Amino acid sequence: MHRRAVLTTLALAAAFPAAAAPARRGRALLMVEAPRCPFCAAFRREVLPGYAAHPLGKAAPLTAVPIDGPWPDGLALAGAPYASPTFILLDNRMEVGRFEGYDSPETFWHALRGLLAQAPLLPRAALR
Repeated sequence: MHRRAVLTTLALAAAFPAAAAPARRGRALLMVEAPRCPFCAAFRREVLPGYAAHPLGKAAPLTAVPIDGPWPDGLALAGAPYASPTFILLDNRMEVGRFEGYDSPETFWHALRGLLAQAPLLPRAALR
């Protein structure tokens, strides 16, 4: 698994040489979005305004990147995202898990809660 993460990192670095910003250390949620994506626009309208104040948003601060890059430096992903939006949970720049798509705030928070519950070392209070 570690070898695959390293190879994916190298492939992404070659595909997206210009970095938007350094990847956040610790836990973070990477939102990969495409231009004119109606589901991304709905997420930005319905969830993003309150995301940082939500307990789950505090547990995994959000960074949005275009699907075509540039990407943050130093990511170790299981594979390149192909759907928009794709939400990738990172822990110290390494992918912990991901889910694709957006249809409502309720399903987004449910999916994020499940992803965070699978991630090690998360404070249980954040999952309530």
